[in-house]
Amino acid sequence: MNAVRNPERPLPQVAVVVIGYDDAAHVTDAVRSALAQGPAVREVVAVDDCSTDGSAGLLDRLAASEPRLKVIRRRANSGGCGTPRNTGLDAVTSPYVMFLDSDDVLPPGAVDALLDAATGAHAEVASGLCVRRELPSGREVPWQARLYALHAAVPHPAQRPRLVHDTLCVNKLYRTGFLREHGIRFPEGRFPYEDVVFTARVLAAAPRIALVPDLVYVWHVRRSAERLSISLDRSGVANWRARTEACRQAYEVLLGAGQKELARVARAKFLDHDLRMYLRELGLRDAAYRRAWWEITRAHLAEYDADDWARDPAAPGRLAGRVVLASPEPRDLPRLRELAARPARLYPPYARAADGTPVWSEDLPQVSLEPLLTRPVPVLPLAVDAELRPRARGARLRLRLHELYGRVARAGPEAVEAEWRHRDDGDEAVRGTTALVPSAGTWSAETTVDLPALAAHGVGTWDLRLRIRFRDGVSRDVTAHALTGAGLLRRSALPSARHGVVLVQPYATHSGALALRVAPGARGVLSVVRGRLRRLLH
Repeated sequence: MNAVRNPERPLPQVAVVVIGYDDAAHVTDAVRSALAQGPAVREVVAVDDCSTDGSAGLLDRLAASEPRLKVIRRRANSGGCGTPRNTGLDAVTSPYVMFLDSDDVLPPGAVDALLDAATGAHAEVASGLCVRRELPSGREVPWQARLYALHAAVPHPAQRPRLVHDTLCVNKLYRTGFLREHGIRFPEGRFPYEDVVFTARVLAAAPRIALVPDLVYVWHVRRSAERLSISLDRSGVANWRARTEACRQAYEVLLGAGQKELARVARAKFLDHDLRMYLRELGLRDAAYRRAWWEITRAHLAEYDADDWARDPAAPGRLAGRVVLASPEPRDLPRLRELAARPARLYPPYARAADGTPVWSEDLPQVSLEPLLTRPVPVLPLAVDAELRPRARGARLRLRLHELYGRVARAGPEAVEAEWRHRDDGDEAVRGTTALVPSAGTWSAETTVDLPALAAHGVGTWDLRLRIRFRDGVSRDVTAHALTGAGLLRRSALPSARHGVVLVQPYATHSGALALRVAPGARGVLSVVRGRLRRLLH
């Protein structure tokens, strides 16, 4: 529920800087969403980064009927987002400023919620919830939701280190004078991930920050677009080089400002978020990319000191980073992909050093896994295999839980609860609990998947989620590694009394987890054909 506007607050006070380049299809929607925020918005500054698709003309026509809209057209394209944002910031005359990208929107009430929070808490920065909206499905995924569970006033960023993880600049309202007093600007020119550095500069200036649980920004994710956004276009290794450079600069900014704890958190965030995200996709790249990526990553991680590695040494990102740092060449990519999954899976083989200490592998004994011996069971990177065989009356799902240096046996696994969750809307259609049967160092279970129940939801993708329950009542939520043997991930056309036919396609996600596509009836078959054609054309 959005905040109620403070009647004592003077109006208007906020500028919204909208930047765009060759985005005629969306830029006016973004600007209108800013204007629709109401009287709190004094001005909308639309900066066109020398578009060639008519975007500037659309903005000029809109400005002719909207006195609050000012259009600035840059004479040369900057190649990035930082320069046009700085251009807009220089033109702002309002006490507060927000930033908006041309392909996103501000939801109703966003400005009021942030402005009331900022003025009520006398904060230099107010920040709220952003959702990533996948298009065309409309699925929404909250960004850093833990930060925005409740209203809060944070006197100093060091009191809420998690703020380092929210590197977006667009879900925030800034006091314009604060940015100018501290000389806080975006990196200029073609500098991907400029908001990572900008956010570090903001935190380094130690502002008072107000947090609100209100939805204040909708980030549109268009993966099928002809020109992917910087954050989505990870196909070239230059993207990874830019990301590591942005993270390095963020660390240096925080450390240089005496924010040592926040600087440490920034390095930990790189391991837990950035490194794991790219590792999940590394096996999809060619050999030249993998070698270059590995070299860049090792050079970056070589800058970490002993204290960086000592923080939570069993965390999946740190384990993965230590493997990369210890090996001159790319190695163990399938296993690293499993470790980079969310939640993490440490897949066999489980090696030990000569003294019995758990290690990554026999030929990489310097990467010790000893911290796993004391890690709580509910956060262990447990590995479960999944095998799905579709049949006319319901698919058979076979699961196998692996031992992990004796930790699983001591915890006593008793049952596994399996659920299939719809990827777009989060609906849960099928859930069941099955006993785990021990067998030669593993535990297995078998159950039937109600395919008609999944098909009743129409065309969609379902992700498998598991909960392992142990003897003492604790549990661990995991995903399952999709076995890829002969015929296991083959599409099947199954007869259906209701739909005539149902297409069923088990597959492995980028992180190796089992998922299931279901397409019932003639409409479902047609959607599969169209999707295949789109992928081929794209």
